[in-house]
Amino acid sequence: MATSAAAAPLSFRDVLRIDVMRRVWYAQLVSLFGDFLALFAVIAVVTFTMHGTPRQIVGVQIAYMLPLVLVGPVAGVFVDRWPLKPTLISSDLVRAVLALLLIPAVTVWHVYFVLAALSCVSAFFGPAQQVTIRTHVPPNGLMSANALMQMAFMGSRIVGPGIAGTTVATLGPAVCYGFDVLSFVWSASLIASVMIVRPRSAARAQTESSSNRIHQILRDMRQGVNFIFHHAAVLFVVIAMAASLFVVGCFGPLIAVHVRDNLHASPRLFGIVSGMIGAGMLVGTPLVRRFASRATEDVQVLAGLGGIGAGALILGAVPYTIAALVATFTIGFAFAAIMVPAQTLLQRVTPHDMIGRVSSTNISVAFTAQILGLLLSGLLADAFGVRMVFVLCAGLAAAMALGGRAFLSSRAADTASVSAS
Repeated sequence: MATSAAAAPLSFRDVLRIDVMRRVWYAQLVSLFGDFLALFAVIAVVTFTMHGTPRQIVGVQIAYMLPLVLVGPVAGVFVDRWPLKPTLISSDLVRAVLALLLIPAVTVWHVYFVLAALSCVSAFFGPAQQVTIRTHVPPNGLMSANALMQMAFMGSRIVGPGIAGTTVATLGPAVCYGFDVLSFVWSASLIASVMIVRPRSAARAQTESSSNRIHQILRDMRQGVNFIFHHAAVLFVVIAMAASLFVVGCFGPLIAVHVRDNLHASPRLFGIVSGMIGAGMLVGTPLVRRFASRATEDVQVLAGLGGIGAGALILGAVPYTIAALVATFTIGFAFAAIMVPAQTLLQRVTPHDMIGRVSSTNISVAFTAQILGLLLSGLLADAFGVRMVFVLCAGLAAAMALGGRAFLSSRAADTASVSAS
């Protein structure tokens, strides 16, 4: 009976009673809101003040994402070596200084440089945060912990643009940038107020792998990649997250065109349709946690891929406003069914001394897919049309779900045969 009680999934309230988790979540909530406020202020400035071209506006997003692709795998190696608390605090303080540099920005290239630098530092913060959660939250609380982090992300994503637009129009972008600076300082102070430690096994691995020689770094990177490729469920969820973010990357630039050309509607509807993705994620995230005990993480990811495929198919096949709203809500809901279980599985099965490397490699792969989606969306739309791109995305999601099911089944059968022999 005690074992059963100990294994029961923890609720949001239970997880937030853990001091480290509560403060890390508060820090995430504030800093994410500051990030989105600043990012949308940047896009508004580049669009309306600097009169940027569509290519330059897309470049803002790429400048923020590309360093995570390039720096992430290396950053994960150092996160697995460095002490967690100083890494988190110094990342926040460095980003606070960098965010200040947005205030005097007068050219697009200045903006690109600052965003790329911020992203480089974030490549260290993200994996360190994942290690912290895995270290201080018990396995039966990881699903709730990741759901809370995802809800903080989507809440900021939904609220941020409206507040940023109003603030830029009334008070100017410097106020948004200033709040971002303060959010990083606040995050650092929250993290500084709590004790964060690694488990002893991870601390020993950190000491043994203290050399900064290039071949040592490459060896550690290979260990993280090899772990992903030799663990069937982990490999599947990494590929599934990449596929889903590729689809989202394609959708982002094309939803506006779909609303304009196929639905013949106003920019107001574009805002509502886009917001339904965030609303779907915000509704789906707590429900995913609630039903977590009824299916394994990889099965939930399979269902999420199927949901993204269904939403994309509706969006491409039915050119009506209500269909667009239902489709984008479904896509957001299904995306939550991928992200939360995938992150939970990665944290649960990855050895403590490799979480930084595995997490950063996963982030790198995911953002690579999203950048490819952004870059290819225009080319695919010119070649096949916007609605056909949505149908193609539905086909990709369905193929990933079917292929993933076959892959996991074959690996499970291989494991069972090896165990029997």
